Order: sequence, then C-alpha cells, then structure tokens
Amino acid sequence: MCRNIRTLHNFEPAATTDEVRAAALQYVRKVSGSTQPSQANREAFDEAVEAIAHVTQHLLDHLVTNAPPKDRDVEAAKARARAAKRYATLSA
Repeated sequence: MCRNIRTLHNFEPAATTDEVRAAALQYVRKVSGSTQPSQANREAFDEAVEAIAHVTQHLLDHLVTNAPPKDRDVEAAKARARAAKRYATLSA
C-alpha cells in the first residue's frame, strides 16, 4: 500500500490538496491494516486521514531547499523507465 505514497516536496507545480490527502489516506490504510474500515472505526479512520493531511501540508509548506524544483513529467518518465527495467528482468 505505501508504495503508492509519492514524494510531494520540491515539485513544480506544488503538490495539490488532493495529492496530500491521497498520501495521508495511503498512510492510514497501511498503519490500520484496513482499506475500508468498519462502521465502528470509520470516524477514527477519517479523522486520522484529515489530521495527517493537515500535518503533511504544514510540513510541505515549511520545508526549505536550495535544490531547483523537480519536473513532474520528467520524474514520472524516470519512474516508468525504472519499472519497465525491473519488470523486464522479472519476466526474463
């Protein structure tokens, strides 16, 4: 599950609210061991997602770097190339 959490810092354009919330949701799913919580746990699950999203956004807003921002398209192409190479060796 957590493999889906992507680096959000130092990209141009900056991470969206939806991206931050998606990362928080993946984190809570991993920690709780549940992709769909029971009705009894739904409120706690949703509160955790919102709290983690808030803290994550706060972190991203306050991180400082001297590195130039990364381009999302370039980084996505690199990730696809790594995946193609990794899966090509697995099927060989």
